[in-house]
Amino acid sequence: MMIAENGYPRLHTLNISKDPLDDDGRPKRTGTMWTASAHIITAVIGSGVLSLAWAMAQLGWIAGPVVMILFSFVTYYTSTLLASCYRTGDPVTGKRNYTYMDAVKSSLGTLQGKLCGYVQQINLFGAAVGYTITTGVSMMAISHTNCIHRSGGSAAACSTDATPFIIAFGIIELVLSQIKGFGQLWWLSTVAATMSFTYSIIGLGLEIAKVAATRKVRGNLTGIRIGAAVTPIQKIRRVFQALGNIAFAYSYSIILIEIQDTIKSPPSEVETMKVANRFSVAVTTLFYMLCACFGYAAFGDSSPGNLLTATGLNPYWLLDVANVAVVLHLVGAYQVFSQPIFAFVEDQAARRFPDSRFVNKEIGDKDTAGNRYYGLNMFRLVWRTGFVVVSTTISILVPFFNDIVGLLGAIGFWPLTVYFPIEMYIAGRKIVRWSGKWVLLKLLSMGCLMITVAAAAGSIAGIVDDLKASKGL
Repeated sequence: MMIAENGYPRLHTLNISKDPLDDDGRPKRTGTMWTASAHIITAVIGSGVLSLAWAMAQLGWIAGPVVMILFSFVTYYTSTLLASCYRTGDPVTGKRNYTYMDAVKSSLGTLQGKLCGYVQQINLFGAAVGYTITTGVSMMAISHTNCIHRSGGSAAACSTDATPFIIAFGIIELVLSQIKGFGQLWWLSTVAATMSFTYSIIGLGLEIAKVAATRKVRGNLTGIRIGAAVTPIQKIRRVFQALGNIAFAYSYSIILIEIQDTIKSPPSEVETMKVANRFSVAVTTLFYMLCACFGYAAFGDSSPGNLLTATGLNPYWLLDVANVAVVLHLVGAYQVFSQPIFAFVEDQAARRFPDSRFVNKEIGDKDTAGNRYYGLNMFRLVWRTGFVVVSTTISILVPFFNDIVGLLGAIGFWPLTVYFPIEMYIAGRKIVRWSGKWVLLKLLSMGCLMITVAAAAGSIAGIVDDLKASKGL
């Protein structure tokens, strides 16, 4: 993944052939249904998979699979609507939109485009905080697991404080954030994808091994029981939060247009993308269902918020490998998701203060050809340092993986996955107000908005409860 001209994530593509140009003057696109599917699956499968067993434990054997299938259906349907907005006007010869925000501006106007941009910025910043927490928790889990084995199985003397590891991760990102154009390093996406598949598959394998070893399927039809473990209010809150966790696992709309922009035609990009969406969502849902169900079967009501921090998964060294893969994945993913914010703020500052040496002056050495290979910019140094410090500080104050994942899923699900695709489709297809299709699309949007509000409320309540518990209140 690379950063486009407007600062948003864009897939890295390489075209060294002498093929004729496409209709927009850019190099001939060579992507197929298979490459698009690979990009989607790579984007979707990640740290969100770690909380699915916990989400299943809140919902139970009946509601859990049903909710996951419903989310997969909504994601597929709205992604298909979004794919139809890649070109403005004619689906074959219309003007191409290269990013999600371009599509929103073309279909809904500048104001909606700006609103979309703000939502994306919030989502990207939230991802930076979530990745910081996840990495700190994984580093802590490695230390904790090894400490237990060194002490002969006793956990009493082993720390479970993730703060030192969150700070360490923040220092690493502080350094990496100063590398201008870090997001354009093509290998970053490859490493991140490899690591995400590594820990996801290891996690699933450990779940299956635990179920096979105990020969017992835990859990019940309605999820965690009300009683000593949770109160009725906590049960409702956790169910809402579980919805946010599942929504987070399915979020990839933010880069769907960029993926579609790599596809060759004919056939038309929208037709290829529809098939890619169908295949990718089916594969992802199957994998998610396996992870959630085997995790719930292995741990029952005590399913952990982060699968890789669970006790009882063996061999422990394989669990450490999975957590190392999480760390390696998120070190790069933090940059991929933060670079668009860096680029946006720096571009706005340069436009607003064109004569400011603090904002625009680059200090650095040049190579023999006269090209600067390293530049120190004071505004970039201060701004990016401040960004990393703020995201790290927030992660230390609220280091609650499950709650943050639920909140991120809630924030991004309705506006980016549902609202904008539906509104763009209605505008592009000129669907008549109060017609049957218009009403059904609006009802779908309103229903998903209610889910988003409930998931956000449940996650915020979870953060408050965890803060009280951490302070002994």
